[in-house]
Amino acid sequence: MAKSPEEEHPVKTFGWAARDPSGHFSPFNFSRRATGEEDVRFKVLYCGICHTDLHWARNDWGFTEYPVVPGHEIVGEVTEVGNKVNKVKVGDKVGVGCYVGACHSCDNCANDLENYCPKCIFTYNGVYHDGTRTYGGYSDSMVVNKRYIIRFPESIPLDAAAPLLCAGITLYSPLKYFGLGEPGKHVGIVGLGGLGHVGVKFAKALGNKVTVISTSASKMNEALEHLGADSFLVSDNQEQMEAAMGTLDGIIDTVSAVHPILPLMDLLKPHGKLIMVGVPDKPLDLPVFPMVMGRKTVVGSNAGGMKETQEMIDFAAKHNITADIELISMDYVNTAMARLAKGDVRYRFVIDIGNTLAATNP
Repeated sequence: MAKSPEEEHPVKTFGWAARDPSGHFSPFNFSRRATGEEDVRFKVLYCGICHTDLHWARNDWGFTEYPVVPGHEIVGEVTEVGNKVNKVKVGDKVGVGCYVGACHSCDNCANDLENYCPKCIFTYNGVYHDGTRTYGGYSDSMVVNKRYIIRFPESIPLDAAAPLLCAGITLYSPLKYFGLGEPGKHVGIVGLGGLGHVGVKFAKALGNKVTVISTSASKMNEALEHLGADSFLVSDNQEQMEAAMGTLDGIIDTVSAVHPILPLMDLLKPHGKLIMVGVPDKPLDLPVFPMVMGRKTVVGSNAGGMKETQEMIDFAAKHNITADIELISMDYVNTAMARLAKGDVRYRFVIDIGNTLAATNP
C-alpha cells in the first residue's frame, strides 16, 4: 500500500498545496528524504510565483498530479550538506530552479543541458529517481542533489533574485545561444510581464538595442523610462508595426496566450529568429511564406542547464539585475494567483516563505 506524502520520507515538511483543478491552495504536511551524501538541504526563504505555477495548480495542461506544491524560483540558506558536497557549505545562500534531476548519462546532460534531457525531473509535479513525487518551493525546506544547486553571491538580494531562476534563465539562455547577446544586435521582446521585463534588463546589459512589443500602449513609459528599452511598439498599431518591418535581428516572444506571429515575423530582418519561450495552451498558426522568403527561423527555448543558470546568476549580480517584485505572505497566495490570472502584478510575486509560512501551520 502506497504511503501518504507525510509518511514517504523521514523529514517532516510543511508547505501549501493545490489539491484539485480549482487551484485553491491550503496548508499541506508532507515529507522530504534524508540528506544523501551528494545532497544539499536548505531552509527556504523566498519563492517566486511563476505563471507556470498557476497552470499546474489548475491542471491547464492536463497532467497535474494532486496534491501539487508548486514553486521553482526557490532561494534560501544551506542547513546541511552531504559528505560528498564541496560546492557549498552550511550558511551559504543558494537556489533551485526548474529541475532537480536528470539521467546524467545522455549527450544533453554531458553538455550541461539537463533541461533538455528526456528524463529531466521537474522541481515539482515530477517523479524522482526513488519513485516519489517532487514538491516545490511553497514549503519550508528543500533537499536537492548538488548538481542542481545554484550559488548566490552575497551582493544580490535574494527576494528580487529568486525569479531569475526561471524568468531570468528563460530569457538569458536564448539571448546567448542564438547569438543575440552581442553589442549592436537589435532585439525585440514581446510581452512586458514577468519574463519580458527581465529580458529587457538582460538584453540591455548584453549591449543590445531593445524594442518592446506589447498590446498595451499604457506600458510604453514603463518600458522606456524604467526598464531602459530603446523603443516601443504597440502590436495592434498597424502604422507602427509597418514602420518597424525588417529592423530586428531577433525576437523573444514571452506571451503564453494565443496570438498571431505573422506580424512579428515581418519585424525580422532576413535570417532573423523568432524565439518562443511562452507556452500558449493552443497551437499557433505558422506562416511559412515569410520564413521561406526571408530565411527566417521560428524556434523554441526552455530555461537553461545548471552551468548556464549559474553563469546567469553571476552575470546578474555583476550587472545589478533583479526582477521587479511584489513581496507577499504565504496566506496571500490565493489572492495572488487570482491577480496573476488577470495580469495584475508588476512584475513577479515572491512569497516571503521564511517570515510568513510557519504562522500558517494549523
